[in-house]
Amino acid sequence: MQGTVLDQVKSLIQRIAPAAICDDCITSRLYLSVRQHANHKTRELAGSAGFERQIDECAFCSGTKKVIKWNGR
Repeated sequence: MQGTVLDQVKSLIQRIAPAAICDDCITSRLYLSVRQHANHKTRELAGSAGFERQIDECAFCSGTKKVIKWNGR
């Protein structure tokens, strides 16, 4: 996968929309070396361009935790 980590995270979230995904599952799916990469990027995206970060169920691991989703705006 090419692009910056931010580009990769953003692309993944937009591809799976409207499903929500947690930082752990982002880390796993993008083969990131540490979870903090995903956490930093999801916090950066939150509240901008239709990205929402909240406590909800992750569509991939079914855990109830902080997730991010894109509503297409």
